[in-house]
Amino acid sequence: MTIQGQPLKLEYSEQAQKLLKDRPSFSIMTRLTLGFILWLVLSFGIVIVSIYITSEVEQKLYFMQSSDIYSFEIQQARRFEKNYFLYHTNLDDALIHVHNAGQILKEGNNNFITVLGDQEYKRIHDHLSRYEELLTSLKSNLSRDMQNRTEIELREHGSDMVTMAKELVAQERNTVNSLLTVSKRIPLFFLVILILLITYLAVFMARQILLPMSRMMEATERISAGDFTPIFPKRKYNDEFSSLAIAMNHMMQQLVHREEALVQSHKLRAIGTLTAGIAHELNNPLNNIVLTASMFKEDYDTLEVEERVDMLNDLVNESDRAQRIIRNLLDYARESEIESVSVDLQGAIRETLRLAGNQIVLSKVRVNFTPSDTLPHVLGDRQQLIQVFLNIILNALDAMQKNGSLTISIQISKNRDYVFAEFADTGTGIPEEKLSSIFDPFYTTKPEGKGTGLGLSVSQSIIKKHGGSISVASEIGKGTTISVSLPTAMIPADLSEDHRDNETG
Repeated sequence: MTIQGQPLKLEYSEQAQKLLKDRPSFSIMTRLTLGFILWLVLSFGIVIVSIYITSEVEQKLYFMQSSDIYSFEIQQARRFEKNYFLYHTNLDDALIHVHNAGQILKEGNNNFITVLGDQEYKRIHDHLSRYEELLTSLKSNLSRDMQNRTEIELREHGSDMVTMAKELVAQERNTVNSLLTVSKRIPLFFLVILILLITYLAVFMARQILLPMSRMMEATERISAGDFTPIFPKRKYNDEFSSLAIAMNHMMQQLVHREEALVQSHKLRAIGTLTAGIAHELNNPLNNIVLTASMFKEDYDTLEVEERVDMLNDLVNESDRAQRIIRNLLDYARESEIESVSVDLQGAIRETLRLAGNQIVLSKVRVNFTPSDTLPHVLGDRQQLIQVFLNIILNALDAMQKNGSLTISIQISKNRDYVFAEFADTGTGIPEEKLSSIFDPFYTTKPEGKGTGLGLSVSQSIIKKHGGSISVASEIGKGTTISVSLPTAMIPADLSEDHRDNETG
């Protein structure tokens, strides 16, 4: 496994894990909890401020109501005071209203003191008390001069009391208006805070959750593509995504170790399969050669000439068989490069049929092949493709009894990017449970000594190198169909006959 062209090193992954773990922890849950607490504190603060303002307005309204009544009583007392000095009547009415004003001050004592303060409340109370004393003194028989002085003082105190009452009401009205203005602004302030909070949450979600999630998605795509580059930290603190990154890095380490172990296991398995196949395939002809040679040596003097020739022919045949096994094995193992040129697939099949002509005649098999003039050429190595087709045709001939038929058809895909060649025989067929193994090295369904089990393996390797594929479908008693797909060369099919003849040989 590699990382950007370099071998994956354990130290590289451990460095990433250490950097992820060594950062201070500040989880997303902690940040969300702090934000929630801040929001609660802000909400409680706004509620408390609203309750306080409402309470203040209620108190001010009560005070204004009391001040209005107080002012009314004072004005009534002044009116009856003037009647007394003009008509010498209504003095008792004036005293009643003064007494009522005093009751209002007394009942609202705490309210008045809270709003006005002790000194201002004492000043108003002193004015009222003095005003009441002066009115009461008028009931005594005062001299003309004393009465005039009392009248003057009553007017001064009465005027001051009315002025103070009006100022007090006006002052409180302004205070109430200010509080109402503030109470109107609180919802706007709350709305602004809410918008800022929503904006913060949106940015928080994008930066703290969505972006790391997108990064983790990219990491999973890299892992699925086979890139096990460890995840390095991009922030100064740990959160839930850091734990996820640590877990993914650990997973990638395990995947690398397991893949290396799996590759090694497959290598050993392949070597074992290859060794067993070679031993099995070569053992039979070698045993025959040893036995025949031993018999030839021991019975040489007693053998007839024909028997000697037969034994020599057996030695040659078994040697040829061993040589064929080795040649097929070399073809299978060789990493030969293909020479990609434009190949007339139909011409290559006709050439293959010509090479297999003798076997076709001896097998008495009928071959059905109808070429078409509208097929494009394919891109590949002509000789290697002929080798593939020859393997397929010879396997079909071995699988059929006499008077069987082999049908070869060629089609073009809908997008004209692939050509499909099908070889359908009427042979004995292959059992379904064996279909998945027919491309394995040394696997064969032929009788002992007739096949090496490498033909289809070599053919599959060649087709894959050409960028194509090979598949098989079979049914017992009805035959087998092998399909080969190859990419087209994107060259018009209406080439000159001379060029086509040159390709087909």
